[in-house]
Amino acid sequence: MPFFGICLGMQMAVIEYSRNVLGLKDANSVEMDEKTANPVISLMEEQKNITNMGGTMRLGAWDCELNGGNVSDIYGSGMISERHRHRYEYNNEYKEQLEKAGLKSTGVNPKTGLVEIIEIEDHPWFIGVQYHPEYKSTVANPHPLFKSFVAAAAARKQ
Repeated sequence: MPFFGICLGMQMAVIEYSRNVLGLKDANSVEMDEKTANPVISLMEEQKNITNMGGTMRLGAWDCELNGGNVSDIYGSGMISERHRHRYEYNNEYKEQLEKAGLKSTGVNPKTGLVEIIEIEDHPWFIGVQYHPEYKSTVANPHPLFKSFVAAAAARKQ
């Protein structure tokens, strides 16, 4: 079954994978549980002491370097720029564990090291993105991720 997680959808996929594959039963986002012992989704380090919550949003277009996976084929490029609107991020303290367990970081911001895209390496179409591809999609020109997701779902139905 194809899976496409956007923003919170990607974050929930990281939480689920951490709980059920890594065995971190209390893995969570600090958005849902500020005291979680395994904050696989958290605020960026430089934002943790900001008290004005409006100042903790990551907004606008950010670069993303693609490192293999389906997304490299879908975009046909090694570098993309996508729009963001969120506060919480993939916690890189868990990146090595997740990568070893098969949850690959196939898109990373080259300046910050923040994970933008995840994929399960042995899954035919499992993509989670931290950004919002719908911001660059229209009826006449749908975003390549939406086109690929629909094609994967249609192929599965046949």
